[in-house]
Amino acid sequence: MADMEPAYCRPQSLREKIGQLIVTGFPGTSVTEELEALVRDWKVGNIILFAHNAENKTQLARLCGDLHRLVESGTGCPALISIDQEGGRVTRLPRDAVNVPGAMAIAAAGDPSGALTAGRITAAELRALGINFNLAPVLDINNNKRNPVINVRSYGDTAETVAEYGVQALRGLRNGGVLAALKHFPGHGDTEVDSHLGLPSSGKSLADLEALELLPFRVAIADGAEAVMIAHMMFPNIEPRRVPATMSSVIVGDLLKGKLGYEGLVVSDCLEMDAVKKYFGTAQGALGALKAGIHLLFVSHTPSLVRETVEVIEQAVQSGELPMETLDAALDKVLYYKGKYASGAEAPPLTVVGCETHRKEAAAISDASICVVSGSLDPLRPEETRTLFVGSLPYRTDQASSRVAGDLSFPDVMADRLGGGRMLVGIDPVEAEIDSVLREAERYDRVMYGLFNGSDNPGQLEVVRRLVAAGKRVTAVALGKPYDLEALEGIDCGLAAFEYTALSLDSVARVLSGKVRPAGRIGNVWHR
Repeated sequence: MADMEPAYCRPQSLREKIGQLIVTGFPGTSVTEELEALVRDWKVGNIILFAHNAENKTQLARLCGDLHRLVESGTGCPALISIDQEGGRVTRLPRDAVNVPGAMAIAAAGDPSGALTAGRITAAELRALGINFNLAPVLDINNNKRNPVINVRSYGDTAETVAEYGVQALRGLRNGGVLAALKHFPGHGDTEVDSHLGLPSSGKSLADLEALELLPFRVAIADGAEAVMIAHMMFPNIEPRRVPATMSSVIVGDLLKGKLGYEGLVVSDCLEMDAVKKYFGTAQGALGALKAGIHLLFVSHTPSLVRETVEVIEQAVQSGELPMETLDAALDKVLYYKGKYASGAEAPPLTVVGCETHRKEAAAISDASICVVSGSLDPLRPEETRTLFVGSLPYRTDQASSRVAGDLSFPDVMADRLGGGRMLVGIDPVEAEIDSVLREAERYDRVMYGLFNGSDNPGQLEVVRRLVAAGKRVTAVALGKPYDLEALEGIDCGLAAFEYTALSLDSVARVLSGKVRPAGRIGNVWHR
């Protein structure tokens, strides 16, 4: 492994070694003084980017160049620059880049090569921007419809679907020269708690995980997966110490590295998430993660927590609580992957980012993903303008999701593209709004409602039910969780689009106009 390390990079001091194991982020679209200090004084060697760092592709490429130079001059080693670019609702790249559809939409299109294409597009655009580490694909199985944080980020509710599509996405990223992290081991799909906000716990046994959750990870590891992210979830029937998998040597060491034979890079989820920060403390969580066998630690937002984390690890090594051999093993692993992915391989030109070829490929996947879940679709005729489009603005459903586009509106996009009326309502319409929609709908022959997680905002479902009861022809379009459609009876048509993005709205408009036939299949996600 040592022959893959950058020849000039071999940290010697304890702080230099620890800094190579830390990933942090920063606010804004340019390098901050606090980040410079973390790199210069605390030897932090890796960066994570979020949507707030990306204004446009030119600015982002310039920023990544500055980050690479900052880390290399401050630590003597190249940087892993990471990002959560899953596609769909978890996308960090700016609008002039191509943000591909999300996992469930890709699987609904029914062609695993779409996952390969999405991975290839993403890898090319990331590398052109200077980003070498993507925290994707998601290999969680969404076998719990009430999951608040995974749901449409998963390829589906069966191990076979998740494995088939996840491995194709992995190959697309890897073949494109980007390090890719499977997440969230050993499986975050069957929970009703968001680990950003609480500490999920699963009563599953090892045999339970073996029968379902571990299957996609096994397949991807056999295919050469090089990075795995550990979930902030407790499994008390596997790890009795009441700590999350992040801090469990049983799950990281015995299960992932031992039973599954995994030899690659192991990374934490963000240690500032409440599942760790609230219950254990970020710094102590980081120390526990290193003890458990994790190599790379994400402290993604707060400089003071980065400094505290470095100090806690330093003290643990000096006291003998954390063996130097454990620290050096983690360092060797990080340096190996820096040598492979962060050492100056020629990147594609910036013109690749947002290019027409990528846009057409992403649009084709998106078009193919739209599903008729119930009823049948009667496309709008060109002369038909007596249609009312109703919906709310999107919102950030969880902390994993990207910031929403404030100017994105289902009613406006559809009315502008297709003609007809438009009506914007609140995300959870109250009685007065419901009455307003019913009165306005009297002037129209058809109503098309853009649902956005109606199961969490039942006023949306009530509007649709009342429209149906009033005798209106209603088409409901699920722009988030497709499970919303399960609760509706009597509608003309239920369409699943999986995500509230400009790309998905373009596809919905083409489907409603009859230009695209909705050929997606939702059988691997939900059977009515």
